[in-house]
Amino acid sequence: MRFIEGTRAVTEGELQVNNITPHRVTTFYRKQISKTDYYEQLRRIVEPSIEEFESPGSLDTSGEHANTVLPGLQHKYAQTGLLLVTDRCASYCRYCFRKRMVGKSSNEIAPDFAQVARYISQHPEMTNVLLSGGDPFVLSTAKLDEILDHLLPIPHLDSIRFGTKMVAYEPKRFEDLALTSLFQRIHQAGKTAMVVTHFDHIGEISVDAERRIRSLHAQGVQFLNQSVLLAKVNDDPAILAATFTKCHQIGVRPYYLFQARPVKGASHFQVALRRGLEITRGINQRLSGIHKTFRYIMSHYTGKIEILDLGDDGRVYMRYHQNKAPEKIGKIFSRPHVETACWLEDLPEG
Repeated sequence: MRFIEGTRAVTEGELQVNNITPHRVTTFYRKQISKTDYYEQLRRIVEPSIEEFESPGSLDTSGEHANTVLPGLQHKYAQTGLLLVTDRCASYCRYCFRKRMVGKSSNEIAPDFAQVARYISQHPEMTNVLLSGGDPFVLSTAKLDEILDHLLPIPHLDSIRFGTKMVAYEPKRFEDLALTSLFQRIHQAGKTAMVVTHFDHIGEISVDAERRIRSLHAQGVQFLNQSVLLAKVNDDPAILAATFTKCHQIGVRPYYLFQARPVKGASHFQVALRRGLEITRGINQRLSGIHKTFRYIMSHYTGKIEILDLGDDGRVYMRYHQNKAPEKIGKIFSRPHVETACWLEDLPEG
């Protein structure tokens, strides 16, 4: 098998034990990153590395199993339902936090959307549903329409979100006229259609992606972007500032910069918290006020934790941006800093 470091003979058993995701990358993306000045960085997003065999961690860093209320449906935060609709992607990110299921035949995918709709109907606090996976846009538009048949009649849902990296991997998918009709259908139901793109680096924002985003944005589709802070890929404030600025220019609002998670087979992508805070400060120093829309977030099993600062007292200050317990949302807390810390558990309590 070819790795970034060279060819290595591996057995099927080794791949399974170490949870090595299949190697798949679209022709479009390979061509896109090869014509940038960042190929050596961007190839790490999709090409296997021998470091994956030596990356410790877990396969469920955010407590997804604990928050699964029905097969394929997670309800961690009151207002949001997370619906797993596929275990496939157009290309496979090497840092994926769902390595336990993506690229495999998984039993975590929703098998019964009528059952899902019944649950949501019984929970009026849920105002939005995020279709995720895998990437929902690997499904046919007809299949997505079928899912919407169950969701759109629910009156208390005010938005339908689609989490996707397809805009980077295969923007031609969004030329589908039936997909335009699908978004219009959401609007006609009185709900907001939102696409959460996944641009980690300015080198991923192709001319084709920009064209499709601008077109759909003009038709009322809202766009947000989430990025992951990745060692040896985008751990550079100038790169991320340029990425976020470009996103704003084309109508995509950056809203999360995620701390890479301690995922088995992917924890080598983690950046130390001190360095992460230095990078976020450097990003903000390069952005205008209207462009400072992102939050530096650790998606922990206890909730979404905004990483705020490293104080003069040697403590890391954080705040719960989201939590299962509403009374904890907005609460600031701190822990003693450790130089090698990349995750909450790396920081001692006290």
